[in-house]
Amino acid sequence: MLDSATIFRVKISAVIIAFNEEKNIADAITSVEWADEVLVVDSRSVDATRAIALELGAKVIERDWPGFAAQKQFAADSAKNDWILSLDADERVSPELRSEILGLEDPADGYRIPRLSFYMGRPIRHGGWYPDRQLRLFDRHKGRWKERKVHESVEMQDEAAVSELRGEIIHYSVENAGHHHRMIGERYAPLSAEQMFDDHRGTSPLRIASAGPAAFVRSYVLKAGFLDGLPGLAIAGFAAHHAFLKHLMLWEMQNAPKVGR
Repeated sequence: MLDSATIFRVKISAVIIAFNEEKNIADAITSVEWADEVLVVDSRSVDATRAIALELGAKVIERDWPGFAAQKQFAADSAKNDWILSLDADERVSPELRSEILGLEDPADGYRIPRLSFYMGRPIRHGGWYPDRQLRLFDRHKGRWKERKVHESVEMQDEAAVSELRGEIIHYSVENAGHHHRMIGERYAPLSAEQMFDDHRGTSPLRIASAGPAAFVRSYVLKAGFLDGLPGLAIAGFAAHHAFLKHLMLWEMQNAPKVGR
């Protein structure tokens, strides 16, 4: 690892959450091996995730899964350094981002970083998927993960100074069409519906019917997803499916029989 004095004069802990990520964890760890600490919080994987992480020199903590935001906050709290660089196992720090971080001298309290996702073998720069800025480098005394079921993010204190970096986090979240379909049906649509329900947001048959087409037009036309070719078309189609399904699930929740009736 590099001398921590070169990393804007403070030490950084790179923290990664993982579950059954033996295909991804090595690349994620290797992309942050320059940090002063690499900590993996593993949700009791049954594959080789833990063994690979340990072999690469990362510290590993095993912990039951409490949800995305809670697990990421636990990882930040468990790190030995106050400056946190937070990654998912399917993300990597690009060489450009690494150089940019190492070159910082007078840090803000947190940094938003563009995230570039790859889909069907190509980088996606349209359809609402880019720049997808994520606040992932921050002083843990100035920011915490906001408790949400899905699309969790770091919330900084009002007086905290937040800046932006140009180097990218590289994201490999979707393996293929089947995987994308399962992610929506098993994770993102149910969690989104639960979050909407918790936020006291309602839906209607008209909203259910219109949500899918509106999401497709927004992704493929208004946000120029067509410029990404077939991947852009697939992304827009899955966006429509996600929108339809989360509103249908929300309808089921808000119309479920009340206990005790």
